Amino acid sequence: MAAAATPARKRAAPDGTFPAAAGGDSKKRPRYIFGSIYDYEKLGVLGKGTYGVVVRARHRRTGEAVAVKWVRATRGADEGALRAAYLEAACLAACRGAPSVLQIRDVVTDGATGDLFLVTELVEGATLRDRIHDAGGPFPEPLARDYMRQLLRGAAAVHATGTLHRDLKPENVLVGPGGALKICDFGMATPARPPYPGDPCAVGTLWYLSPEQLKGSRWYGTAVDVWALGCVMFELLAGVPMFVDIENEDDLLMEVLHLGHEIDADGVAAFKGLPDDLSQAAGELLCGLLCVDKDKRLTAEEALKHRWFTEGPEDA
Repeated sequence: MAAAATPARKRAAPDGTFPAAAGGDSKKRPRYIFGSIYDYEKLGVLGKGTYGVVVRARHRRTGEAVAVKWVRATRGADEGALRAAYLEAACLAACRGAPSVLQIRDVVTDGATGDLFLVTELVEGATLRDRIHDAGGPFPEPLARDYMRQLLRGAAAVHATGTLHRDLKPENVLVGPGGALKICDFGMATPARPPYPGDPCAVGTLWYLSPEQLKGSRWYGTAVDVWALGCVMFELLAGVPMFVDIENEDDLLMEVLHLGHEIDADGVAAFKGLPDDLSQAAGELLCGLLCVDKDKRLTAEEALKHRWFTEGPEDA
């Protein structure tokens, strides 16, 4: 993080920098002393995160290419976005050094507008969703194993900090050079302990919500992320999302409970669309990740000790 903050005064934005938002209120200032966004040069838009636009930028002094999530603080309807961005920054900071997790570099502001910017490492490449789409079908089992090993290592490291991601899905996984995965977009993450406020179904993405969230429980934990990774594992092995045709929480809960009964009766045969030559070990792990009973569901650490990984080649 930069050593000193830029004075809170109006200044012209140099070419290529982040322009000041119209209607900025100079009374809205960050509670802490952060660095200045004027230390970075904007290079282009990368996409949109949960609470803000993500752009490619360059640090003017070091030349390092970075990704910057820009969260505006000027629209009254989006005041919650700024609070969420501070929480996201705290969760990312707690996960510094974690494998397969996007690394935060800095948190900076625009002193004139109060806008907040989360600066992270830049991962050039696609998302896991893009890779699944491009594959047009199931991933080879060795590649699926490599990806799941990385994702479970990342989730285990996140959980070790007391953090829940709460929105794990292929769109929130970046694929870098050599197939290195990075879990990103911690906009739904929380370091808090349950019970959680509000509607559990309002957090996360429908197809990856755990049974306990669908039932309305506010007393869930890290098992919700493990369930989501089980959905991702199925998608890697089958080439399609597990619950693609379901559009609401009630229907999904019925489907999930039915799946649970079928797993209890038939094991991995309960899953439709998996390759015929899928290994028994892969099926065992999938059932462990997608156990409807959260107390019996594998943790990320336990999953990494499963024989699908320990008896397979070490690729990561």
